[in-house]
Order: sequence, then structure tokens, then C-alpha cells
Amino acid sequence: MDWKFLQGLLSGVNKYSTAFGRIWLSVVFVFRVMVYVVAAERVWSDDQGHFDCNTRQPGCTNICYDYFFPISHIRLWALQLIFVTCPSFMVVLHVAYREERERKYRAKHGDDTRLYDNPGQKHGGLWWTYLMSLFIKTTFEITFLYLLHYVYDSFRLPRKVQCDVKPCPNLVDCYISRPTEKTVFTYFMVGASVLCVVLNICEVFYLIAFRVANLKHRGSAQTSSRRVHPNADCGGGKSSLASK
Repeated sequence: MDWKFLQGLLSGVNKYSTAFGRIWLSVVFVFRVMVYVVAAERVWSDDQGHFDCNTRQPGCTNICYDYFFPISHIRLWALQLIFVTCPSFMVVLHVAYREERERKYRAKHGDDTRLYDNPGQKHGGLWWTYLMSLFIKTTFEITFLYLLHYVYDSFRLPRKVQCDVKPCPNLVDCYISRPTEKTVFTYFMVGASVLCVVLNICEVFYLIAFRVANLKHRGSAQTSSRRVHPNADCGGGKSSLASK
């Protein structure tokens, strides 16, 4: 898989992220993608070939491997990385939509007019898009953590498993290659995923708190303005357009 392509796409997200979002992006690429590409893929490369069972029965080893490893850790992590990074593109697409509306607005009303002070500023619809992307990312992270624990019944890989699935003639012992090393990588990837969940939750609270503070400040400013200019017209045609 070409992770450089994914990195190039997500680099645009960094421009519109908060401090928590930038930390999240760094954690994803340094502690997850880099570890996945440089080390984890090699550790699991001999997974099936070195899965040994104490039987000569044809097909028994393959069936037992499929029974205990219905999906490889490495492929599950690849899917997880794809799913948790894709919601960030919602923000990039929304900003691109705003920039296109800004271009059309200037073409119609002149280059000196502006529909948005900053198309990448998180207010109005873009704020909701950003918040929604955080909820989706967090949901995917928790879902994949649950799947990993549910499929393997633990984050720890045992040294030996016992299998009696047909066509095995009886209860056979099977031995996993590099169980300690794989357990270490599993806990590392799970810890990085949990850290990303914490960062997403912190960013959600930050966005909500910042939004509430802005609304209170705006409300107090409007109240003061009405006291000074009681007959002032508060037309909101442009602000309504810019909120999208």
C-alpha cells in the first residue's frame, strides 16, 4: 500500500486543524504508519508459513491457522488506519466547497468583495463538519479496538493454541511464530490507538468550549451594540451565506 499518497492527502488537513488535531496527525504517522510500514509488516510477514502444528494431516495446519487468525493483525490495522483517516477529508472537501463559492461570489460581485474572511476558519457549517469528523474517527477507533479484542479474545498472543477442527484427526498443538514480539507490537499499536481516541475527545471538548465562549462574547457584544444603536439594522443576508 502507498502510504506516501495518504500522507500527501492528509497534509492538507493539517492546515485546518487545531493544536490537538496536529498532534493527532503526528501520532498517526509517527507512531502508527511508520511503525506499521517499517516494523510491523515484517514481523507478520512469516505469520502463516511459521505456524506449526504437531500433525502431518493434510490441510490441518491451514484450517487451524484460519480458525485462530480469521483476519491478520496487519490487515486489520491497515483497514483501521484507512477508516480513521478518511473522515478528515470531509474537512478538506468542505473547505474546497467554500473556496469555490468564494470564487463565484467574487466573479459576480467584484474582486473587492468577500463572502468569507477565511474559508478555512471553523465556523458555521465547517465547524459542524469538523466536529462530525472527530466523532466518526473516534467511533472507528473504538470499533476496531473492540474487533481486535473480540476476534483474538485478547491483545496478547499465546505461544501455543490447541485445535480440533476438521480435518485434524484429534486435538493438536499449534505454535505461533514470534508470539512475544507480536504481543509487544500489538500493545504498542493499541496504545497508539487509545492515545488517538483521547486526543479526539480532547479536541471535541476544546471545539465545544471555544464555540460556547465565542457565542457568549458575540451575545454580549450585540447587547452592547443595541444599547448604543437601538435602531441599528442587523441584516444577516451575507452572514447567512457565509455560515455554510
